[in-house]
Order: sequence, then C-alpha cells, then structure tokens
Amino acid sequence: MKEHLTELVLQAVLDVRRKYKLELPDQPSFSIERTRSKEHGDFATNVALMLSKQAGMKPRELAEKLADALPESRHVEKVDIAGPGFINFHLSKSCLYGVMRRVQERGEEFGRAEPREAEHYTVEFVSANPTGPLHVGHGRGAAFGASLTNILEACGWKVQREYYINDYGRQMDILATSVWLRYLELIGVAVRFPDNGYKGEYVVEVARALKTAHGDRFRKSLFEVSEGLPADESQGGDKEAHVDALIARAQSLLGAAEFKLVYDTALGTLLEAIRGELLKFNVRYDHWFSERGLAQSGAVSRAIERLRERGHMYEKDGALWFRATDFGDEKDRVVVRENGQTTYFASDIAYLLNKFERGFTRAVYVLGADHHGYIARLKAAAQGLGLDPGKVEIVLVQFAKLFKDGKEVAMGKREGNFVTLADLREEVGTDAARFFYIMRSHDQHLDFDLELAKSQTRDNPVYYVQYAHARIASVFRQLAERRLSHNRSAGDAARQKLSNEHELDLLNQVLRFPEIIEKAGELRAPHLVANYLRELAAALHAYYDGAQVKILTEDDDLRNARLNLLLTVKQVIANGLRLLGVSAPEQM
Repeated sequence: MKEHLTELVLQAVLDVRRKYKLELPDQPSFSIERTRSKEHGDFATNVALMLSKQAGMKPRELAEKLADALPESRHVEKVDIAGPGFINFHLSKSCLYGVMRRVQERGEEFGRAEPREAEHYTVEFVSANPTGPLHVGHGRGAAFGASLTNILEACGWKVQREYYINDYGRQMDILATSVWLRYLELIGVAVRFPDNGYKGEYVVEVARALKTAHGDRFRKSLFEVSEGLPADESQGGDKEAHVDALIARAQSLLGAAEFKLVYDTALGTLLEAIRGELLKFNVRYDHWFSERGLAQSGAVSRAIERLRERGHMYEKDGALWFRATDFGDEKDRVVVRENGQTTYFASDIAYLLNKFERGFTRAVYVLGADHHGYIARLKAAAQGLGLDPGKVEIVLVQFAKLFKDGKEVAMGKREGNFVTLADLREEVGTDAARFFYIMRSHDQHLDFDLELAKSQTRDNPVYYVQYAHARIASVFRQLAERRLSHNRSAGDAARQKLSNEHELDLLNQVLRFPEIIEKAGELRAPHLVANYLRELAAALHAYYDGAQVKILTEDDDLRNARLNLLLTVKQVIANGLRLLGVSAPEQM
C-alpha cells in the first residue's frame, strides 16, 4: 500500500510542479508512514513539509495543492490536511476487503516480498565456543539470529545462515586438557584439577565416552602429570601459567596424534550436542564454518599479507601490528605475537575477508553485548582490506537474565553452574522460549520470567497469540459439528457485509503485515513482528469476545464472509509465528 500511495504522491508533485511552474525535484525525498491516531487516517506523508522551501510556499498551502492534484484511487476514500501540512490518507473499505483475497491467494507467501538481487547476506549468529553446552545466554542470540534471517528472506533478500566454529586456539586446548584430566580420574589416577579448567559435568561425560572408547590408552601417572608444574592460583600462583603448563605437559606426554584424538573427541562430542540442541530450538544453519580450517588453508596469512601490501602493518617489540587507529579504532591491534603465533583478531580479519571472497555482498554479525568494542576494530579491518565498511554490520544482542521464583539464576560457564538452553527449553518449551527471547528489542536487557512463560493465561504473550490461532480453528470445528457449511467464494462475494468496527480493524491489521515485515528487516528488529502478532491477537479476541457478533449465523452470506475473515487472520498469525520459529497450534 505504501508503494501505491508513493506513486500517487509523486504524480501529484509532477502535476503541481507543471501547473504552478515550481522548481521541484523529479525524485523528491519524503516519507509515507502509518498514522498514530485513527482520526488522522491510515497513512500520512510529510511531502509538503519537505518541499515547501523549494516551492516557496507555506507547507500547508503546498499540501492543499498537492492534495487537490492527487489522482483518484479506489484504495483511498478520503484525503485531508493536518497540522502544519501533513497529508492524511483514509483507506477505502474496498481496499480493506481486497486484502482477504490476497491472503487467500498467497497463503503462506502472504507478507513476503519478491526476490531481490542487489544483496546476498551472510548472517553469523550464536557461534558459541564448543567448550560446553549452550546456555540461556546463547538462546537469545539464537532466537534473534534465526528470526532475523527468516525476516530478511521474507523481505526478498538472499540469506546464508552461518555458524563460526571456534575450534582452534587456547580455549580448545584447555577443554581437551580438562577432558583428559577427568579421564585420568575415571581410570583411578588422582590428579589435581586446575582452577582454570572446565568444570562442568559435561566434561566428565566426554571423559567417560573417551574411557569407553579407548580404555587405558591415555593413562599417565600422577607423577608424570604433576611433577614440576607451577603453582595454581589457589596454591598462591598464577592460574593462567598453571593451565598453560598443564596443556604443554598433556601435549608432551600424549604426543601430537594422541592429544589430537582427545581434542577431536571433545570437540566432536560438544559440537554435535550444540547442533542437536539448536535443531530442537528450531534453529538451522546453511553452513558451519571451521576456524581451524581457516588457519590451515593459509587464509590468515593471506589476509595479513593483504594488509601489509596496502601499507597498514608495522613491526614493534617483535610483534606485527595492524594500524587500526588509521580507521577510527581506539588503538592499533597485534595480529602476530612476538612468538610468531597469530592472534584471535588475525583470524577475525581473515574470516571477514573470506566472507566477501565467497561472494557475499553484506556480512552481518550477531554478537553479544560484551562485544561492543568489536565494532570499531572490525570496521577498521574492513577498510584496511579495501572492503566497504558499510557492508559490514554488527548487531549487538543484550544479555538475558533468567528469573525463577522471583530470583535471578546465577551462571558461570567455567564453573559449570549455568542453566543450559536445553534446561530452559524442556521447562517452558521451544515456542515460549523463542517468543520471549525476541519480544523485546535486541538492544534492551531481557528479564526472562520463567513462571510467566509457563503460564497458560492471557498474560503470557506467546500463549495469547497461539490461542488466537487455535480459537479460530475451534470455530471451524464447531462449524462441522453443527453441520453448517463454508463457501469461500460466497464469502468473498459478500465481503461488504463485514462492516462493524472490529471487522474493519482486523482487516486493517492484516493489511499492515507486509509493512511490518519490511520494517523489521530494515531495522533488524524481529520484536516488531512479535508486537504486531500480539496486536493482531488482541484485535481477534476483541472481535470474538466483545463485538457482540454471531460468527456461525444462519445468514449464509454473512457467515461465509466472517469465516473468510477468520481464515485470513489465522493465516497471517501462522505466517508471523513461522518467521519467529514458533508453532501455530490448532488446539490448546
């Protein structure tokens, strides 16, 4: 509808320019937006305010001339002027009635735009280190990323969903060493576990699988493991130095091949668990990208060399530095340490370059709020590589706090006392978890009320929306029980009978759905879809409960028209819930 109104306004501008010989642009800048108040119509444009100075007229004077010049449209019932010069459009009933036919014709495709070729998105989200199960903090990023990619596709963009596997580096070495030490405990070697090791029960489970598969293959004595290690933090020493010494000891005692076997077992077990949990959470990926593969392919070296060739590298204190400050970062960044090892940031640079080398035109990163410092450095890296930083987008998702019985649940991954995503999903269900995670803007903190999410009341937003869908389904079951018929064609012919305030409001809400999807994609704001569904559900419940209408009336034409309306709303609710990864139940 906004496109249609835009065409009307552009034609009016051309006519006014020609009639009054005004110096107005061929493609003027203006907006058309939904009005906040029904008394101001359905849409309003600021075109007169934007062009008044060039026209040499007061905005309201220009608005009146533009309104008079607007071409007639069967979709517009009335036009009026408000305030300093806003032009308000009141949609016709025929326009509202027409949306039912469009929903019927397009079905699950209603709300989706035509394919666009201008951009090919790669969206990376979650990408949790495979050093433990996904926790409730990852759940918000998963729900947001999955919903956002669905919405971007609905906007017509080509989208790839990507998970970056952090399977390379020190944290994975700590995990492998932690698993090996737990394995030694299981076979009777009473080793001391490091302060900085991974302590969760999941580590014991991986160690148990290692023991089952390989028996005593990796056995070493307590003396071999512990002799000469520097003191741990709880022993008055440095926990980082201690765990690094343990890693070196494990690699030395086991040898490269055996340590790799432990490493791969830990990685494979935990990564498979992550994949499985995400699938249960209705999150799917098109590509799982390995950091280790990136390093082994020589991509990191190539990226560093590209920066060097472009004059953005220098050496200092035996290390190799990227001149990030030349591109707005707060400080320069080390990419190769004095010991010759590349940094995590070097891998980040290589990964960024790789995305564009694979043909993507826009790279979207969905990251936790603690990565706010990442924005400047990644944008700097893009510029240093000769890429358009405007095509690199970082969306920060604020933290989610879980509340149970009114108390916040404390979490700490290394200590293993966190609530897993599986725990949450099993307690409240995937639907509630997915909806709750995205019903607030990603840039706002989220307090996840566990009790509310489990409740089957109208105070529970996901229950409220799903109940609207199920409620409509129940009407059709009643229809069959009462042996009444439904003729969609007859209902379409009699749609003018839908004339009360609630019916017209429902149709207007349905008409908004494609606009909401477009705006949610543009603003990277899935919560707009969730909010819209709550508003649509509220309108449906108000119609059902408060409109004092009889849907299953003996008047065939009126009954068919009202049933068509319900089917229209039902389809839109289902389409919206699908975008959010939430089911649309027929019964509740």
